[in-house]
Amino acid sequence: MKSNIKDVAKKAGVSISTVSRVVNESKVVRQETYKKVMKVIKELGYKPNAIARSLKIKTTKTIGILIPDISIHLYPEIVRGIEDIANMYKYNIFLCNTDLDSEKELQYYDALSEKQVDGIILISSIISDELNNKIKEYEIPTVSIGSDYKEIPSVTIDKKRASKEIVDYLIDRGHNRIAIITDTKAIKSKSLEKLNGYKEALKEANIEYDERLVISGGYHFKDGYEGARHLLRLKDGPSAIFAANDEMAIGVVRAVLELGLNIPNEIAVVGFDNIDMSAKVFPSITTVAQPLYEMGAIGMRVLTKIINNECLETTKVVLNYSLLERESS
Repeated sequence: MKSNIKDVAKKAGVSISTVSRVVNESKVVRQETYKKVMKVIKELGYKPNAIARSLKIKTTKTIGILIPDISIHLYPEIVRGIEDIANMYKYNIFLCNTDLDSEKELQYYDALSEKQVDGIILISSIISDELNNKIKEYEIPTVSIGSDYKEIPSVTIDKKRASKEIVDYLIDRGHNRIAIITDTKAIKSKSLEKLNGYKEALKEANIEYDERLVISGGYHFKDGYEGARHLLRLKDGPSAIFAANDEMAIGVVRAVLELGLNIPNEIAVVGFDNIDMSAKVFPSITTVAQPLYEMGAIGMRVLTKIINNECLETTKVVLNYSLLERESS
């Protein structure tokens, strides 16, 4: 019986897309994988058809973006940066909203592989082991925006340093009961930059770390609101709350004001990201400003360089941030 591409993929333990890239002599396939697939091709006597070989002379000019939740306010600005550079290089975009669901994320990565996209951008704070395995298996050019991972190129800021800086700022203003509402799953994940920055600032100031002041939040307004309500019910509650993103910080502000407390005289509130709304609410929110548009634009440019086998000066791009002092602190 004549072997087909699925037989080769199954025996070699790789995806159909990877076999196709080997057949078409794509430079993005690792040498080890190339040799393994070629060995199986010879063993099975697989002969690629003309259609499969014709893929060699063209690309799809499409890239995929995996985004945790498009309703979270910081992501549209990143996507706008990606889109502007993608348009410049004549790439179309598949935007995949994973809804913070790791299974959905894996399914989308599979789907993008089958679509033969030229590259994928991950906008995420957490890359699961399962997704990391797929990145290695499929060998599709992939870039991470917002998180630094050893295995793939990334564009980010130093979140640990930025978080330490904003907590140092609160300490310098006399606060020693500082709470933090973290991003989703941050306490259990490998992505602990903000929490570690918070801890380091407390340690350097000889302020005791109190687990009661650490809330595992999420990303949304309600997570900040509910987290703040919980913190403000504590007998020895905080004098300042650091929300790990601005959307949660806006929820914190709402909870504090509903309880009749004054911001910043009784409770200071700080956020992270500098989304558009952080400057428009009252009181306006002190925050760490990430260069969101630039992160997206640079991330897309890095991806085009990988796709086109251009030289990368570095695979880890770390951009500058700034602390914006406003009315909430």
